[in-house]
Amino acid sequence: MNIADIRSDYALRRLDENDVDADPFKQFHAWLKEALAAQVPEPTAMTLATVGGDGRPSGRIMLLKALDERGFVFYTNYESRKGHDLRDCPRAALTFFWKELERQVRVEGSVEKVSAAESDEYFASRPVGSRIGAWASTQSATIASRPWLEARVKAAEAQYGGNPPRPPHWGGFRVIPDWLEFWQGRQSRLHDRLAYTREAAGWVISRLSP
Repeated sequence: MNIADIRSDYALRRLDENDVDADPFKQFHAWLKEALAAQVPEPTAMTLATVGGDGRPSGRIMLLKALDERGFVFYTNYESRKGHDLRDCPRAALTFFWKELERQVRVEGSVEKVSAAESDEYFASRPVGSRIGAWASTQSATIASRPWLEARVKAAEAQYGGNPPRPPHWGGFRVIPDWLEFWQGRQSRLHDRLAYTREAAGWVISRLSP
């Protein structure tokens, strides 16, 4: 198989400046609603890209857990690789890809921790097993074996039972965007790309070449 020959042509829809909301958050909500209605698998899945203090980039799939006029929120272990990256370089990029709709959204901006109250509220909503896992996992660190991890799970279950509190090393980050791009696939790779740039007077929409 020659992977260079793998290609798809996109022809479902178009994207025009007159089609989008002046507010990128409202536009994102509209597209996410369509992705949910289309039953796109994992519609809140996104690639999170960070850069460490040494300049080394890193990417991984995360799940969007909240969105409002302040930004895009996800949760993680603050001592993980992404947590250290964001401590050293508090900027990030997100990419959503909804293949079934031939759409992509890119988000870039600064990053801040969400409040302790927000992290507490979300943590309390998680399944008990996930809350126990947050105590057991030393995320991104090298570990001795799977049995070592399972022993830590058992120890956390014994200590906290069915109502584990939020670990101090676990919580949310908010990506505060200053740039977003809405991408609609088109035929012959002549895709529609509309970018929102945050300026002093508000959001400015521009068309990008495919």
